[in-house]
Amino acid sequence: MTPFRDRSVLLIAGLLILTLFLMGCNLLSLAEKELERAIEAPQATVTATSTQSAVPAQPTPSPAPTVTLVPPLGLREGDIEEELLIQLYERVNPSVVNIRVQQRLEMRQPPPGFPEDFFHEGQGSGFVWDTEGHIVTNNHVVASVDRVLVTFYDDTTAEAKAVGTDPDSDLAVIKVDIDPSYPQPVALGDSDTLKVGQRAIAIGNPFGQAGTMTRGIISALGRTFSPGQTLFAIPEMIQTDAAVNPGNSGGPLLDSQGRVIGVNTLILSPSGSSSGIGFAVPINIVKQVVPVLIEKGEYTYPWLGIEGIDLMPAIREEMGLARDQRGALITRVVTDGPADEAGLRGGTRRERIEGRELPVGGDIIIAVDGQPVRGMDDVLIHLVRNTRPGQQVLLAILREGQERTVPVTLGERPEEIGRG
Repeated sequence: MTPFRDRSVLLIAGLLILTLFLMGCNLLSLAEKELERAIEAPQATVTATSTQSAVPAQPTPSPAPTVTLVPPLGLREGDIEEELLIQLYERVNPSVVNIRVQQRLEMRQPPPGFPEDFFHEGQGSGFVWDTEGHIVTNNHVVASVDRVLVTFYDDTTAEAKAVGTDPDSDLAVIKVDIDPSYPQPVALGDSDTLKVGQRAIAIGNPFGQAGTMTRGIISALGRTFSPGQTLFAIPEMIQTDAAVNPGNSGGPLLDSQGRVIGVNTLILSPSGSSSGIGFAVPINIVKQVVPVLIEKGEYTYPWLGIEGIDLMPAIREEMGLARDQRGALITRVVTDGPADEAGLRGGTRRERIEGRELPVGGDIIIAVDGQPVRGMDDVLIHLVRNTRPGQQVLLAILREGQERTVPVTLGERPEEIGRG
């Protein structure tokens, strides 16, 4: 899972009319379970609870080689698809794990007979990354917990330790001590080659039901969302209608050959369960971030220090721009940030546009390092994929109708950003 801050908070505010449910850490109090047993309930009801949730690529630890699925001869068309799904599941499921987390809660006045310390439990998913015991999952699955337990497909359970976490991409790496020959790591795909309409398969632990496989298609590409644990947003997320639910978080989204193309991360749903709109962090971001998390425990992102929005037709008209002008309008420049030090300008006045008051009159980014910019997402994607903190980029901008080039030395993305 618009850098991750260099995107307008106005766009994010627009998304807040939708209820965003992260699909991990389905927290249930162990004390509640004890109380349910105490009143001899015939069956406990599990309620899902959402939680907030050109740089050379780092070398990827030797994942399992891709195995081409081949159905037996003589099958009918419908049976061929069924056989391929069976083969895919049998090959990939052993590499998918159930993650159970525990978080200690202190109660000032516990019920009579209960200890002072209680634990909340959560469920998530993950997948084997290499033969050294590293497992990839979502950051929101394992963040701020006291214990992480990993259960493999054959019910083997091991305690895991966090190796590295990255809230900005909502990725985390945990590690267990296991035999290097068991189990095999997943095969990795290429999210840059994905097409809307191709098959998408999810395997995970929805609602604690380990080893669940669902299928659908890739519904859209290039979505941008904030995972809710950070100020910044994840670009290029994969949208799918494969059923994903609380507990699927951190599990793999697969192509029809069983290669991981994304990490299931969040859903948009008014009920908290699948409504056919799930999102996964693209595997090419995972390939970039995970090796660094294994080596250093954290991942640092470049920072431009702006907020901005796409050039809507009404904005182009208000600013007297050509009808076909594309770019990213800078609405705010963070004081003392890299863009501010380079002399970039944010909005100079506020105008009511399409029912909202928007800052207009600022610089318009039309290219980064010679790559054309259609909107803020293009700025974010270029910075995340191709640059590192301390690197200089060249921004082509429009200022008061005149084009100019501005060099900017990128900073390191901060944890907090002032409003000055």
